[in-house]
Amino acid sequence: MVASERVIAIINPSSAPLRRLREEARDAGLLIDATQGRKTRSVLIMDSRHVVISAIQPETISSRFDGSSEDKSTENTSEAPR
Repeated sequence: MVASERVIAIINPSSAPLRRLREEARDAGLLIDATQGRKTRSVLIMDSRHVVISAIQPETISSRFDGSSEDKSTENTSEAPR
């Protein structure tokens, strides 16, 4: 978990500048790997200069910070309407 008030940005990691940022953070000892061995899907930039990599989509993290109780990827859509 991270403190939402300390997050500056939630970014998709696909660009070359973000790959460089991740390597610079690793070299400086400021990289926090929260992927648990899975593919990196988002990068969180913290106000402490730490960089957190996560396997959760940026949209999902953002919706969790907004206070949504469920994100769209976990909704049960197999139930028939009544």
